Amino acid sequence: MIAPMKATVIVELKPSVLDPQGKAIQHSLHSLGFGELEDVRVGKLFRITLADGGQTRDHVESQLRQMCERLLANTVVENFSYTVEE
Repeated sequence: MIAPMKATVIVELKPSVLDPQGKAIQHSLHSLGFGELEDVRVGKLFRITLADGGQTRDHVESQLRQMCERLLANTVVENFSYTVEE
């Protein structure tokens, strides 16, 4: 039996997109005494377990890319990256 593959997907706003939530967190952290903080950007992290199906790594990566492009990320304003562990 082949063990399921696990993936981590990170979705972040593109650098050119303003991040008001990140700025609010940065301001709050400054207020708490963390003055050395230069910037905060907020993102999303997904941990995905893919069922044991004997898929190749290329197939899994293709599926992850489609998941990101179709649902997990708004590619107009967000970038995504993923890692796969076997």
